[in-house]
Amino acid sequence: MNLFVHLVLRLAGVVLLCLACAVGWVLLDTHRAIEKEASASADRVAGALETLYWRELLWRGGLSRQHLVPIPDWETMATMKVISPGVCVTFSPGSEPPRGLCSQLEAIGDPAPSWFQAVYDHVFGAYARVERPLSARQPLAGVVTAEPDRGAAIRQAWHQIDVVLSVAALLAAGIGILAAALVGQSLMPARTIVAGLQRLGRGDYSYRLPGYRTAEFDQISRAVNDLTARLAETTAQRMALTNRLFQVQEEERRALARDLHDEFGQCLAAVGALATVIELEAADRPDLAKDARSIRETSKRMTATLRGALARLRSQEVEELGLEASLAQLVAGWNAQKDRQAAFHLDIVGSLAGVPEATGLSIYRIAQECLTNAARHGKPRDVRLQVERVDTEGRDAVAVSVEDDGGGTLSRLGWAPGYGILGIRERVTALGGSLSISQARWGVRVAALIPLLPAREAPAAA
Repeated sequence: MNLFVHLVLRLAGVVLLCLACAVGWVLLDTHRAIEKEASASADRVAGALETLYWRELLWRGGLSRQHLVPIPDWETMATMKVISPGVCVTFSPGSEPPRGLCSQLEAIGDPAPSWFQAVYDHVFGAYARVERPLSARQPLAGVVTAEPDRGAAIRQAWHQIDVVLSVAALLAAGIGILAAALVGQSLMPARTIVAGLQRLGRGDYSYRLPGYRTAEFDQISRAVNDLTARLAETTAQRMALTNRLFQVQEEERRALARDLHDEFGQCLAAVGALATVIELEAADRPDLAKDARSIRETSKRMTATLRGALARLRSQEVEELGLEASLAQLVAGWNAQKDRQAAFHLDIVGSLAGVPEATGLSIYRIAQECLTNAARHGKPRDVRLQVERVDTEGRDAVAVSVEDDGGGTLSRLGWAPGYGILGIRERVTALGGSLSISQARWGVRVAALIPLLPAREAPAAA
């Protein structure tokens, strides 16, 4: 998940948690306030009725105390004023039936949703009744009972929640937007660092990250820059060593080709000549003449095999004939094989003149190994070698690609025995290029992009 999105989601979670806490606190505070209003209403009504009780007692001279508080008198506006909105008060005057009075139930607010009523009842349950005697000195005078009306209490709680949520939601939205903007601005260096790491992963060791005012990002930037510098130095040393190894390899190839030609080739020629002489002198010995002919045929086959090995080992044709002619000769050699099943094609786009000698030799070896892999790891009938002079990002380069229709797969090519692909990759990497292996329509395509260095910057032999 994106870091910005991750932090914004966490911030939203914190905001929602704060809103939930605020709603819970408002509900609890509203519940307590309603209970306090019910208790206070009971005290005020009891006090008012007690005054009315003693007034009636004095007027009547204590002759009859059954109806000291007339019912119509206590259901007056003066009594309604002392009852808080949403509270119902019940007065039980002695042996008389109780009388109830509720204050301003419809003025509390709009009805609450059914789900809120269910949640409120589940959390807080029913309100407790508050009872107050009309007079502590006259227990038979009556009892005043106060209880919050359930519907009015829920309306009042919903009204408080609605107000708080409206204000809190606006504040939370504003704070969330500002915090998200600040988080995004604070994380902008991370994007630059990620882009720098991506360029580092692509092999661009010249890019350096800028410094930052934030200490953590500045430390990351310096660490990445130090890593880039060390990687650039290590890569340069590895490329120089690899180039030197390939130069030594070419020297060994030339020495081996020279030894095979001078020693083994001469021996094969001598064996063939000796077999011819034996065949001519053994005219009266048919069995001996037959063995001599067999030896001569075997030496011819060994000589042909030796010529093929020398052709693969030698690189003088690249140095003497040039890269284009050498590639043409390489493809012609594949087409000249007797047991070949595929047709090899060469397509050269642009001029290959001016390619440094060491780079040209590596291009030749890459093409040679790609053709060998195409013929070895599949059953192609058409193999196409394309060498093109291209311009990439202002740099001169050579693109080499070999595509076949042999039906091979990338998995088979990756697990194939030998060091063909590994050698190609090492050569391309040593030259600062890139190698890609992809699935073609009917087979496999191997493509290498090799940047060209001026002759004076070409890797020199140590």
